[in-house]
Amino acid sequence: MANTKTRLGVSAYAIVVFVFTLGSNGVRNVLGWPGFIIAAVVIAAIGAVMFLRLKPERFRWYRLPAPIYLFLILAMLSIIWSQYTLESLLGTVAQLLTTLVAVTLAFVLTWHEVLRTLGTALRYVIGLSFVFELVVSLFVREPLLPWWLELTAAQEEKTPKLLYWSRDLLFEGGPIQGLVGSSTLLGFIGLIGLIIFTIQLRAKLVTRFAGWFWVLMAVATLALTRSATVTVALAAVVVALAFALWARRTGPERRVPVYITGAAVLAALTIAVVFARGWIFSLLGKSSDLTGRVDTWEAVIALAQQRPWFGWGWISYWAPWVEPFETLDVQGGIPVMSAHNAWLDVWLQLGIVGLLIFAPLVALTLWRVWFRAVDQPRRGFGPPLPYATSALWPFLLMVALVVQSLAESRMLIESGWLLLILLAAKSRFDFELPSLDAEPQRVPWRQVPIPRDYAPARS
Repeated sequence: MANTKTRLGVSAYAIVVFVFTLGSNGVRNVLGWPGFIIAAVVIAAIGAVMFLRLKPERFRWYRLPAPIYLFLILAMLSIIWSQYTLESLLGTVAQLLTTLVAVTLAFVLTWHEVLRTLGTALRYVIGLSFVFELVVSLFVREPLLPWWLELTAAQEEKTPKLLYWSRDLLFEGGPIQGLVGSSTLLGFIGLIGLIIFTIQLRAKLVTRFAGWFWVLMAVATLALTRSATVTVALAAVVVALAFALWARRTGPERRVPVYITGAAVLAALTIAVVFARGWIFSLLGKSSDLTGRVDTWEAVIALAQQRPWFGWGWISYWAPWVEPFETLDVQGGIPVMSAHNAWLDVWLQLGIVGLLIFAPLVALTLWRVWFRAVDQPRRGFGPPLPYATSALWPFLLMVALVVQSLAESRMLIESGWLLLILLAAKSRFDFELPSLDAEPQRVPWRQVPIPRDYAPARS
């Protein structure tokens, strides 16, 4: 009984973490920045205590991917040469705390528990976002600003759209912003939800009614946010799924055509974006400059070239009150808070050296979850076992994160960094391939399975 209660507590903590990081913008709009920071510190502290109490037997520092250490060390060292020392210190602390929580979840949760708790958190965020938009449309009946936001005189004359928590567009067909206050972020949450909910439905981890209901809710989220970035990521996920299923059918000995075709498709898409960018983006309802992103990228590249090797110093979120961010770029009447490209942001903040660390972290994680998705499970020297549907979701989620990183910097902060580190760490030390016969089916919350390596701390 005590062990079951402990697993319920771990699962509840994981749900809180996922809701907090996925819906971080909404949490800030409710609590304000001071309340958000306090809540983040409390969550990280609980994670540290939980990790020390549970003491996972499989945990060894050397089992974490080396790029995680190197990236964090470089971020800490960058405080020395940073042009904004205090902001770099705060950004590095935030990065360390997020990493701590991600590593804790990776080691105390099983793969199935990660899938289940992430799915539950996504249901909360998506469901509450629709409730929030419905309340705004029925009772407020006008665009809504965060309660703590103080506008300047110029902004009061014409409030920038990006400042609104909700623009009261639910009954007009969107684009809605939900609790997170951003149609792009809510759309990406809908995409993650579509991946997770579909996997759970296909693997019979939920009832058919609940499964289809939340799949439709995720689709509705995508339809009502209409984010071009998320649309591209969705297409990439569908293509990645097709290649994964193809690789499963061919087996490891006959996958050369899979890789050749994949490389050809990637090359063709790259050429199309370079030479037919305007036409492609017009199909997605975007201008050829991706709603000002190209201007931001050009400004970031020009600034990064001034300090190409080690960057200007780690900061995570940009601080628009200090240089060089204060005058770097403005979009929609407010300062830009990121490079809208994770790779350019790493180059700007940690230089080429940072990119040489970040790229292997992403590539190796993608590589591991790919093989976990397509390799057939075995137990000892026996015949191969049937594939498990749940083996696919880490790969599909990584594809979505990588595609998003080309137009957003979310992979470097909050939910993006949490999911990246969680998948990087867990795929490194817990690579065991799941089989269909061992895949749980609709396990009640009161009967949460206890991991084989779980050992309660002795007093």
